Amino acid sequence: MRDSFASASRYTFAMAFLTGEIGVYIFVAIAVHILVYMFVTRKRAKNIVGKHVVITGGSKGIGLCLAVECAMKGANVTVIARDEKMLSGAVALMEVIRQLPEQKFQYRCLDLSSEYEQVAETFANIEESLGDIYMLINCAGLAICGTFEEVSIEDARMLMNVNYWGTYNCTRYVLPKMKKSGEGIIVITASQAALFGIYGYGPYAASKFALRAMAETIAMESRHLGISVTLALPADTNTPGFENEEKTKPKETKIISGGGGLAEPEHVAKQILNDALKSNFISILGFESWLVTLLGGGLFRWGGLLQNIFHALLLGPLRVIGCFLHLHFERIIKNCAKEKND
Repeated sequence: MRDSFASASRYTFAMAFLTGEIGVYIFVAIAVHILVYMFVTRKRAKNIVGKHVVITGGSKGIGLCLAVECAMKGANVTVIARDEKMLSGAVALMEVIRQLPEQKFQYRCLDLSSEYEQVAETFANIEESLGDIYMLINCAGLAICGTFEEVSIEDARMLMNVNYWGTYNCTRYVLPKMKKSGEGIIVITASQAALFGIYGYGPYAASKFALRAMAETIAMESRHLGISVTLALPADTNTPGFENEEKTKPKETKIISGGGGLAEPEHVAKQILNDALKSNFISILGFESWLVTLLGGGLFRWGGLLQNIFHALLLGPLRVIGCFLHLHFERIIKNCAKEKND
């Protein structure tokens, strides 16, 4: 009887060991396959030497850093914004880092939320100077924070005009021309606020959600025609725009968004340009952004089959984490409300 029990115990232990060992082998095999797949399918970045790149919001922040990155890669660059002094400074900076003698840099002062005809006229003038636009980087935008009823109707309209209509007007001009030529790159800069609504970001988040929908739609309509679309989803970034944003942020919003840290615009710009040149639909920087994007963008086109299977395996556990994140945010809001009432 004792021998039988000992044999059964050894058998159980052996099976448990084998099961665990097999699990490790399976995990290693999957990991190796993923690494091999990623190595084999690495995308080659497109070359923009001598190509015409237009960057809106290119006078400061992420837009200026993108202009510098494009200039360093040999592109001809047009920067667009409203402040002529800052625009001339951006062109002067690109001149300093010029890579090729034949490179050309220029700027245009333009309110992108103007009527489409005015934007189209300016873009036509831009193309007369430097040729057809190969790459459009929509980076112009602004943020005004506050609870939904605190943000004035005028400010809410301005957010939509600048963030959505400014991007729409520029993209509307270049898209049919890119379709006709069979090539082109469009970058639409939204925000992590385009993935889920956050306290204090109401009208701003609505304008960024609209950009997300625009990017997804254009990508589906034009990918087969040789045009790539990249949706940039930066988190808080150390820019002049962020400094202004901080002035209107409620305490709750600062605590919630502050957990992700503050990225430097140079790093964000490098990531956006790298993803755009490799035709990646999503551009994010950092683990927190990856986590939020995976949870909030279930239908995003991330890449190949294996990558999507990998995400599918992660989404179940991560959904629980997302639930706890919301509970954490609700606790912050309740604590702040309690402080206000005390």
